[in-house]
Amino acid sequence: MTPVHLPGIRSEYVQTGRLLHYTLFSGNNDDFPVIFLHGNISSSTFWEETMLGLPVGFRGIAPDLRGFGLTDPRGLICADRGISDWVNDIRALTDALSIDRFILAGHSMGGFIAWGCLAAFPERIAGVVLIAPGSPFGFGGNHGESGILNQSDGAGSGAGMVNKGFAERIAKKDKGTSDPLTSPRSVMNRLFWANSFKPTREDDFLNAVLSVHSGRHQYPGDTQKSTNWPGFAPGIWGPVNALSPLYNRDLARQVVDACMPYHILWVRGNDDQIVSDSSLSDAGNLGKTGIIPGWPGEKIFPSQPMISQTKKILEQLSASGAVVAEEVMIGCGHTPFIEQSVKFNRIFHKWLSIHPLRDHLIC
Repeated sequence: MTPVHLPGIRSEYVQTGRLLHYTLFSGNNDDFPVIFLHGNISSSTFWEETMLGLPVGFRGIAPDLRGFGLTDPRGLICADRGISDWVNDIRALTDALSIDRFILAGHSMGGFIAWGCLAAFPERIAGVVLIAPGSPFGFGGNHGESGILNQSDGAGSGAGMVNKGFAERIAKKDKGTSDPLTSPRSVMNRLFWANSFKPTREDDFLNAVLSVHSGRHQYPGDTQKSTNWPGFAPGIWGPVNALSPLYNRDLARQVVDACMPYHILWVRGNDDQIVSDSSLSDAGNLGKTGIIPGWPGEKIFPSQPMISQTKKILEQLSASGAVVAEEVMIGCGHTPFIEQSVKFNRIFHKWLSIHPLRDHLIC
């Protein structure tokens, strides 16, 4: 189903050397580009209001990433390459659009992909906005500020963490609310935002959630059995496996090694339940709280300190010359640019205004 976009948002299929990307646009072609990367189980639709709110002189570009939305579903995600498929897609998309320099804004999974872009082609990025970004060490199955694997096979990360009933209802495009643990609508409203926030475009966002490409080789992906708790390890297909620390072991080091004097804005909500030091999507934390049975204890399978890991990497980048600003939005959950859009835009636009990014300069 083709989504209905807000007035002022243009859509286009962009053919790159890798994939046919469904892409949203706002602003004038001569304005400086801001490329928006959406999170997991969502699509470019989540960015529309933010794109329309950009200050004069900036234009928005938001693709449906590989595996999501209306982008070609034949484009599979080879998870054992980590986030490389997405990173290479962004490079190819900017090439196809003849964009040499841009600001990159990534939310959640999109923030994790932004780390990969910083490592792969830092010279093309004029500034980075990380909104509730995934840790540069991957999602789940690791611990400590340096992202040490809990188990050598990545146990407790990847597609096995996705509730099977939820994945089945995603595949069926189920919009109901029965069984809140598996209802896509209920899960979205419980985890994406805080304090019972209800977006005015709830159905549009739900349609974006349901537009993820489903299947064993798509969302959530395959799993491998493991002799380690909780009994599964990441497979080799699909977006959730691609986020596993098993397949992104060198990413944080590559980000630090490739550091240029970036301007980086990190925005997060203090009530985020997904990207957190006590994430409701982390096996270690769920084991500790008894939600996943048989937890072997803190010494064997600690929880992942996602915020602390990101903070550590940003401190290292700052020491290497990056200009880092952190904004914690109080009473806000996983999606600050939707939950508190006015405050987010004030922060975002101020950041855009105080750096000469439109002149292709960093400092």
